Amino acid sequence: MEYPERYELVFEEPAANEGDTVVVHRTGTSGAGGSPVYEDDTGIVRAEINADGEIRMMASGGHQVLAEPRAVRS
Repeated sequence: MEYPERYELVFEEPAANEGDTVVVHRTGTSGAGGSPVYEDDTGIVRAEINADGEIRMMASGGHQVLAEPRAVRS
């Protein structure tokens, strides 16, 4: 199955009610569900994204509070 090389994850900015966008790139590893893991350039934002565009955010460090994106764009 072909997966995109990158996605844009759109998070809601509560104070401004606008979207905050993070670009993530495919890493070459798979998550627990068998779908590719994507991460941003810093390695902090990590997500497993399946072929249907469903996202499972993954912690990259201790004490991290995971936010769910409101949209994903390939």
